[in-house]
Amino acid sequence: MQRFCTLGFVLGLILMVFGVTYALPIATSLYFEDGMVEHFLNGMSLNIGVGSLLSGLTMRFRGDVKTRDGYLLVASFWILMSSAATLPLLWGIPGLSFTDAFFETMSGFTTTGATVLVGLDNLAPSLNLWRHELNWIGGLGIIVLAVAILPLLGVGGMQLYKAEIAGPVKDSKITPRIAETARLLWLVYAGITLFCILALKLAGMGWFDAICHAFATLGLGGFSTHDASIGFYDSAAIELVLTIFMLIAAMNFATHYTVLHNRSLKPYLLDPEAIPMLGVIAGSTLLCAGYLWHFNVYEDFSTNLRHVTFNLVSIATDCGFASTDFDKWPPFVPWWMLYLSCVTACTGSTGGGIKMFRTLLLWKQAGREMFSLLHPRAVNPVRIGNTPIANKIIFAVLAFIFLYFISIVVLTFSLIFSGLDPISALSAVIACINNAGPGLNQVGPAGNYQSLSDFQTWICAIAMLLGRLEVFTLIVLFTPTFWRK
Repeated sequence: MQRFCTLGFVLGLILMVFGVTYALPIATSLYFEDGMVEHFLNGMSLNIGVGSLLSGLTMRFRGDVKTRDGYLLVASFWILMSSAATLPLLWGIPGLSFTDAFFETMSGFTTTGATVLVGLDNLAPSLNLWRHELNWIGGLGIIVLAVAILPLLGVGGMQLYKAEIAGPVKDSKITPRIAETARLLWLVYAGITLFCILALKLAGMGWFDAICHAFATLGLGGFSTHDASIGFYDSAAIELVLTIFMLIAAMNFATHYTVLHNRSLKPYLLDPEAIPMLGVIAGSTLLCAGYLWHFNVYEDFSTNLRHVTFNLVSIATDCGFASTDFDKWPPFVPWWMLYLSCVTACTGSTGGGIKMFRTLLLWKQAGREMFSLLHPRAVNPVRIGNTPIANKIIFAVLAFIFLYFISIVVLTFSLIFSGLDPISALSAVIACINNAGPGLNQVGPAGNYQSLSDFQTWICAIAMLLGRLEVFTLIVLFTPTFWRK
């Protein structure tokens, strides 16, 4: 019982912190006079009030969060916050169901970018900003932000950080103190976001759109203020700016901090994931641009290169912007883009999927196994960069890959069972579990997820949560071992 009271205390504190995030849409609503101030004020009051009550009732049970409690807390947090964030949407959009509102906020928090809303161009500015703020908060993880604050309130945060932060190696910290690590990561994150806002403004966006799209870009969330996404602007300059910042967001933010701290680009060269990620994207871009040119999709190679570069980078980094309906391209290209969404983003980035670290690790493990067939007595450790990787990490990665693909299979067949066509079902699950956004066919870039039934919508929401928490954090809650004392 004390264990759950401790979790209740921490959830209460996080709910109070989350309530403060309503301040930005409130200010936006006041500025644009869109009539949504009352909805956001009520939402803020409810979050802070419930959080204060919950933390107050359980204050005497506060203490350090144990490992297993961290997993339960993180999963509970994502579900609770996604539910709480639906309030402004439910109050501000007539006829919106809780299922669709929850899908939208879960998509925002998990930085998936899939949407069930239409008429975004005419949506109240404060509601549009709220969606993009969820992208930004979810990008690095509001739990990491809370980790920077909870120690000041007597609650240890290391287990929260390990449960939330993306990637297979979670004990690496850029400073000895986890709270300082979280604060520095958020400082870098916010600083790069500011540069993105300024660059988008210079490229031709208005201030409001620049802020919203910068939030979505750095969070790799892919929400837009327009139904046509980035295709609304038809601007090569805007696409170039977004492409650069999507690539930045797909890299390890600890590496960005090291680059800024040392005032040197050398850490990028030493990062074992950065160069392979850029190499895969560059090679894939040239391959796909040439492929489209061969089939005369666009009249000249430069136009093919422009559209492929932006859309491929967007899907590969799990952002989800679209400048054109790539579902109409020859099938090889959109399916290759969806494949890249599984493997491209780096550990410690705001992207989803398997991550480049795991991809490299499996590639080298396969090479070691083939080497062992020829030299069974040789000692041949797997190395990423110059660092030997312990077998326990390799086994953990293999287990993750198995659960990852089993999850895709189960969720895909669940959608097919419900009546969705196989292409839409498979692409929707891949897009959602990788937090990439648009899929193909019924859920392609020219449409959205609005046409799905409630059951199908909940399946996709589960896929988003699985992907954002990297499968283990959620699935471990359903094992008997987790609940044994």
